[in-house]
Amino acid sequence: MSQAERFAHLLKEFERVGVDPNTISAGLAVNQSDVLRALSALPDGAGPAAFLSQLRIVMTHPAGADEHRSPRRDSA
Repeated sequence: MSQAERFAHLLKEFERVGVDPNTISAGLAVNQSDVLRALSALPDGAGPAAFLSQLRIVMTHPAGADEHRSPRRDSA
């Protein structure tokens, strides 16, 4: 996927969720994949507050973090 296609996808996701990308600070230190993970977890029309809340969750739980943990073993 080209950079232009990724950007178009990102804008469509913002629109779907009901977030005006012009109101999101350009100074946010957030990568595009985290933003897309947050947006994709939200229902249509969720709004800006839900987006920011989900973004905080995504940023505190990096993608694949659970995959690197060793399986929990219950002692019997």
